[in-house]
Amino acid sequence: MLPRASAKFIAEHSKHAKVSLEGVKRVAHLVKESFHQQPYSTELAFRKQTLNPKEPNAAAIDWIFLVDTLNFSFWSDDETNKTTISYGGKPYTGYWALCAAVNKALDAGIPITSAKYMAEVNEATLSQLFQSDSGPPMPMVSERTRVVNEAGSVLLDKFSGSFVNAVLQAEKSAEKLLKIIVGNLSSYRDEATYQGQQVYLYKRAQILIGDIWACFDGQGLGEFHDINSITVFADYRVPQVLLYYGALTYSDSLRSLLDSRKTMNSGDEMEVELRGCTIHACELICEEAVQLLGADGKELNSILLDHFLWNYRRDNDKEMDKVPFHRVRCIYY
Repeated sequence: MLPRASAKFIAEHSKHAKVSLEGVKRVAHLVKESFHQQPYSTELAFRKQTLNPKEPNAAAIDWIFLVDTLNFSFWSDDETNKTTISYGGKPYTGYWALCAAVNKALDAGIPITSAKYMAEVNEATLSQLFQSDSGPPMPMVSERTRVVNEAGSVLLDKFSGSFVNAVLQAEKSAEKLLKIIVGNLSSYRDEATYQGQQVYLYKRAQILIGDIWACFDGQGLGEFHDINSITVFADYRVPQVLLYYGALTYSDSLRSLLDSRKTMNSGDEMEVELRGCTIHACELICEEAVQLLGADGKELNSILLDHFLWNYRRDNDKEMDKVPFHRVRCIYY
């Protein structure tokens, strides 16, 4: 069962998070209006982002693999005091702080994206590389060290030192690459048991594929004949937009838990329901938006929708910060 089917199963059985079709239509209309003003593309989603690689080559894939291996748990206990890392004279927070730190290391001649370096780097060195200019240190450095060491070792042992070789093994199939990732890298196995059923959400594995596709504009090493098998990436930010527009609704007990700012555990019933319903709601939003856009929506898929919603939340952070998000410290998102 892949993430799309898992999400549908979760949404059909969920008690605490529900998908609202009226809210789905509101978000779809938001997408339509935004896309008419500026069509969303792989270029806008990836290459025009300041810190992302600009050239679609093997070095870009190595960068993407490292960054998505570390792409989890950036939220701060105090949202007014965030981990901040500057690059090119500009401060960055959250996920972009990680990207800034990686780019600073590369500029300093540190081979942080090489498999050998990843396999051998220790926690003290990684802590120094990810040191915050201001605010608290980047969360979970110990766990980040562990997953980077595992990733580097797997690249050396199974893929001749580069994730490019995993991409080549997938033979232009996103679904096959997804299975290669989760079959070889334990830190990417974002799975849970829900209502007696094993479910698969695979946030980081899917975003790794989506980032390669977007970086290469769906060509060369980024060509996947089944790219639309990838869903949105179930994290803690996209649900804020869905809740704000009513595409998701929460039970009183879930809303109370979120409002209390208490930390949830990965795999908890409410957490799984929230993430599964996020994916399923976005599947419906994508379908509705494609219909609304007509010929203009032929390129829209779940990957581009995710980028749009994630950036929308960030661009409207003052309003979105009024909406609670689920706080989980884990390596999966």
